[in-house]
Amino acid sequence: MLLVDAHLDLSMNALNLNRDLNLEIADLRAHEKERGLTEPGRGRNTVTLPELRKGEVFLSVVTVIARATRPGSNPNDAATQEISYGRAQGQLAYYRVLESQGKCRMIADATALDQHAADWQHDPDGTPLGFILSMEGADPIAWPEQVHSWCEDGLRVVSLSHYGISAYAHGTGTEGGLSDQGPALLREMEKAGVILDLTHLADQAFWEALDNYTGPVLASHNNCRALVPHQRQFTDEQLKAIIERDGVVGAALDAWMLYPDWVRGETDPSVLTLASVADHIDHVCQLAGSTRHAAIGSDLDGGYGTEQTPGDLDTIADLQKLDGLLRAKGYKTEDIEAVFHGNWLRFFREVWS
Repeated sequence: MLLVDAHLDLSMNALNLNRDLNLEIADLRAHEKERGLTEPGRGRNTVTLPELRKGEVFLSVVTVIARATRPGSNPNDAATQEISYGRAQGQLAYYRVLESQGKCRMIADATALDQHAADWQHDPDGTPLGFILSMEGADPIAWPEQVHSWCEDGLRVVSLSHYGISAYAHGTGTEGGLSDQGPALLREMEKAGVILDLTHLADQAFWEALDNYTGPVLASHNNCRALVPHQRQFTDEQLKAIIERDGVVGAALDAWMLYPDWVRGETDPSVLTLASVADHIDHVCQLAGSTRHAAIGSDLDGGYGTEQTPGDLDTIADLQKLDGLLRAKGYKTEDIEAVFHGNWLRFFREVWS
């Protein structure tokens, strides 16, 4: 079944981790093991361009991500927003060269979206992978008005923060709202028609963002706090607010977002299966009273590998197992098609029309 994944950090993997995403999964894993790489996820990656095709992931929301330094942040973060901008532009250049080689197609409007979907239905083997450009954490937008320049570059989705505090908002692991520049960026995003991704916002920042932005919203890769209690997940009230704005929530596969007692580096993936992902999808559907607002945003290879994913997932192609798991919960084919691709296609089509 055709699948849309609303969150993949492909350029981060290529540029920051020096991964050749043209390789088959087995070859890339072997290459990293031969080099003696021991960081989290090394030799355990799940996403390459060939594997996206195997998994029928015909459209992905792909990120640029380049955080700027804040107190307590990662020492590898950019020292300034200007540096953050330069790093993110380099990540964009990676997607552009893939596009020039015919390996991907950047999707930025409804016409291109519909053409891409039609091409994949007609000739999947001969059609490039489709990418929609997003930004995870808005630090590469050096000042609020610069979002218009980014929009001209093809940027269509922005989340204000990531882990920690960005120039515009408090994010995961912090408590607080928007920064002084946050409302200004949201105003410029709305003028430019850029979609707000609410993922990673601290609770106060989440509600302040909704108060300051009336445009389209989504949560690209977010799970349910009712099932896994942690600030990284959204409460039912937050999920309902997204539903009321006709947004879509993509279920994520990072194990600590799926298993309440997960301990990074210690818990064995065998304690967890893709059934937990189906549980989070089902929870959103139950809150909404329909399948209209539930989808997938895997975040696979988002700084981790199979050591921190459900035990029955080897590569991104295994997302197809969610078909059977949702059927076991009583979902019909048309419901599963909505979750796999229909909801994201409808959302972007309506926003861009």
